[in-house]
Amino acid sequence: MKRVLITGSSGLIGSEAVTFFDTRGWEVHGVDNNMRRDFFGPDGDTTWNLERLKKATRRFTHHDLDIRDRPAVLDLVRRERPHLFIHCAAQPSHDLAKDRPFDDFEVNALGTLNLLEATRRYCAESPFVFMSTNKVYGDAPNELPLVELETRYDYADPAHHGGIDETCRVDACLHSLFGASKLAADVMVQEYGRYFGMPAVCFRGGCLTGPNHSGAELHGFLAYLARAVRDGRTYRVYGYKGKQVRDNIHSYDVCTAILAFYEHPRVAAVYNLGGARTNSVSVIEAIARFEELLGKRLKVDYVEAPRVGDHICYITSLQRFMTDYPEWGVTRSLEDIFRELAGQRVETPS
Repeated sequence: MKRVLITGSSGLIGSEAVTFFDTRGWEVHGVDNNMRRDFFGPDGDTTWNLERLKKATRRFTHHDLDIRDRPAVLDLVRRERPHLFIHCAAQPSHDLAKDRPFDDFEVNALGTLNLLEATRRYCAESPFVFMSTNKVYGDAPNELPLVELETRYDYADPAHHGGIDETCRVDACLHSLFGASKLAADVMVQEYGRYFGMPAVCFRGGCLTGPNHSGAELHGFLAYLARAVRDGRTYRVYGYKGKQVRDNIHSYDVCTAILAFYEHPRVAAVYNLGGARTNSVSVIEAIARFEELLGKRLKVDYVEAPRVGDHICYITSLQRFMTDYPEWGVTRSLEDIFRELAGQRVETPS
């Protein structure tokens, strides 16, 4: 039986991957110590998701383990020797990183190094999938000329219509400490791939979303926005008139991309991964849609200063990944995502 080891297994992508591979007959080992609760408080608590997974799966084993604990990581990988490694665990917030820089760097960079070295020692042939982030590009995407439309910003040059690709530079720009720690991990994954010939990939994700997200104000755009509308919370919009744009990809489509890479792995691959233009939305557009779906008005507190290093308009170019993996594609539309987060039934792909 094939084995997969998934870090951050109670989080958004990790939990989706647990279910995804369990239903396909894999033995699944999940690593998660619920640091999201420590980072974000009660909103970030993933206990409910872990309990859901225990009930919904057949071959899932949970390991309450901190990826910063090198001996424990080495021992787990030595014992299980997974055929696939999916690394989703992270400190994911721009804002929190500045207040807890050591936690941010140790989880994102040192934790990744621990996992890479364990993989190299005990199962170097197993594909290593790292969930990186588009924040490795810092604020370099903001240098592209933009046009301000009624409800969003967009690229002024038609040549940029398809979005940001992997040639965007990663240095000489402002990242936030979170972006810097994730970039350190991203480069290390590539280096282990190139130096040791290991099959490894960095998926530089845009806005990843889905129904099993413990969305909090500091992380989880659409999930937290839906919660704010539903619960009557005040939602803070940070700068850019609420016209900043993100493209959104459903956690299920992330998992099919991971499976595609596993089936045809490459050494030191780097791919941008997001929902592309068709799944792009601005903050004020998303607010309007959730208000319509939930039948409630959102209380908005506008903060003039944007988040440090935040993107004004970020749309993912999927050209490189879809060229290498032409059978893969986005299956969940933006409307599917909205409806699911609003609590409406959406047909699940097989």
